[in-house]
Amino acid sequence: MATSSIEWTEVTWNPVTGCNKISAGCKFCYAERMAKRLKAMGVAQYKDGFKLTLAPKMLKKPYTWKKRKVVFVNSMSDLFHPDVPLDYIKDVFKVMNDTHHIYQVLTKRSKRLKEVACELKWTKNIWMGVSVEEEKVSFRIKDLSDTPAHVKFLSVEPLIGAVENLYLKNIDWVIVGGESGPGARPVKKEWIDFVRKECKKAKTPFFFKQWGKKEFNVNPKDPTIASDNEQHAKGGCQLDGKIYRAMPKKVALTK
Repeated sequence: MATSSIEWTEVTWNPVTGCNKISAGCKFCYAERMAKRLKAMGVAQYKDGFKLTLAPKMLKKPYTWKKRKVVFVNSMSDLFHPDVPLDYIKDVFKVMNDTHHIYQVLTKRSKRLKEVACELKWTKNIWMGVSVEEEKVSFRIKDLSDTPAHVKFLSVEPLIGAVENLYLKNIDWVIVGGESGPGARPVKKEWIDFVRKECKKAKTPFFFKQWGKKEFNVNPKDPTIASDNEQHAKGGCQLDGKIYRAMPKKVALTK
C-alpha cells in the first residue's frame, strides 16, 4: 500500500505491476516512468521494470488495514490485461469481496472486462471504471455499462481529444483531467466543457482533476496553480472559477 497524491483516492494497491501500451492515452505513461525509478531504487517488486508481473504476496495486504480506505487497484498496471490469468483476477476480487474497503478498479481493456465480468463477484464496494482519453476509444463506455458493477465510472484522462459519444446511461461518476509530465499534450477547454455539460444533463457527478500544466490552464490567475494552495492540482483545477469535485451518489461503504 502507498498513500496516493491522486485527488480521487486515498491509497494504491498493486497485486499486479507492469503493462504495455494499447492506445494514445498510454503514450506518456506515468506508471512506466515510475516503474523505472523504482527498479533503479532496488524495489524488489519492480526488478523487471515495467514487465507485467503478478505479486501474489500483495493479496494479503488489505486484510491488515483496520480502518476503511478508498483504494485505487493496480495504479501500476491493468487488472484486465490479457496476460493476467482469470483465476488471478478472481483472487483479487475475492480480497475485495472479503474486505470492507472501497476499491476503484480502472482498465483500458474493456473488451476483456466485458467478457469475464459475469464470472466475477461484484460486491457493492467495488467501483469499476474505464479510461476514455478520446473519441476513438469511447466504445469502452458501452462495454463498462454492460457489466454488473454496482458503481461504474469514467476516467476521461488524459483528455487528448474531444469525446463526443459520451454514453452516460448507467454511469455513476466521471473524472476529467489534462495530461501532465514530460511531453504532455494540451487539453482544450471546449472538450472539458462538453463533458461537464453532458454530466449535468445526465445528473452524473463530475470531478475535474487538473489542467495538467499551468500553460494549458485558460486562467493564469487560477489560485490552485500555486503549490501551496490547499486545493492545488497540476496546472490548477478551477473551471470557470469553480472547483468540481463531485463523488458518486451511490457511495457504498458496506458490502
